[in-house]
Amino acid sequence: MFSPIKNTKVYEQVIDQIKDMISNGTLKKGDKLPSERELVEHLQVSRTSIREALRALQIIGLIECKQGEGNYIKENPENSLFEPLSIMFMLQEGSPEEIIEVRKIIEVETAAMAAQKITKEELENLDILIKALRSTTDENDNVKIDKKFHYEIARASKNFIIVNILNAISSLIDSFIEDARKKILTAEQNKELLLKQHEDIYEALKIRNSKKAAEAMRKHLDFANEYMMK
Repeated sequence: MFSPIKNTKVYEQVIDQIKDMISNGTLKKGDKLPSERELVEHLQVSRTSIREALRALQIIGLIECKQGEGNYIKENPENSLFEPLSIMFMLQEGSPEEIIEVRKIIEVETAAMAAQKITKEELENLDILIKALRSTTDENDNVKIDKKFHYEIARASKNFIIVNILNAISSLIDSFIEDARKKILTAEQNKELLLKQHEDIYEALKIRNSKKAAEAMRKHLDFANEYMMK
C-alpha cells in the first residue's frame, strides 16, 4: 500500500504518496486515512514528517481532521478555500488588469460551455438571480447576487477543474466584482446597463447559443475592465 521513504524532503514525499493513492483510486472521497502511528510504521518516517504532511494536505483542502476520529479525504474538496494563489497575487502586488485577463480567459469560454450543458433548474436559478438584481436596492446584496451569478455559470459548465480554478482565486474575483460595481455605479445610468449585460448573458444561455453567451460575457467583462482601469 505504502512504500518506505528514505530521501530528503520527507513530508513532501508523504504528500505525493497520498496524492497518488487518491489518483489511482486506492483512497476515495470520505475514506479515513491510517492513524499517525500506522503511517509512521508504513512509511518508515518520523511522526513530525507525518504531521507536516497532514497539515499541508489540510491547508490545500484535500483532507480534513475530525476531532477524536482521525483524518479523512474530503467529501467536498471543491468547497474548500484555496487561498495560496490569492496570497501570492497580493504579495506580488498584482494589478486588477491581471484579474480581468484571467477572468476573460476562463469565463468567456465557460459561458460558451455552459450554454450547451446548462440544465432547466440551473436556468431557473439564474433567472431568480436576475430578478433579484433588478429588484434589490441594497448594493451590498447586489454584490453577493452578482458574484453568485458568475459562479453559477461556472458550475453549469459541468467542468470540475474550471469551478476549482475559480474557487482558487475566489477572494480576488469577489473583491474585483465589488470594486468594479462601486466604480461603475458612480454613474446612475450604468445601473440599467449593468443589469442589461447580465440579462444578455442569461438570455444567450437560455437559448443555448454558445457564441452569443461568449460574446455577452466578453462585453460585460470589457465594460468592467474599462472602469477598473480609470
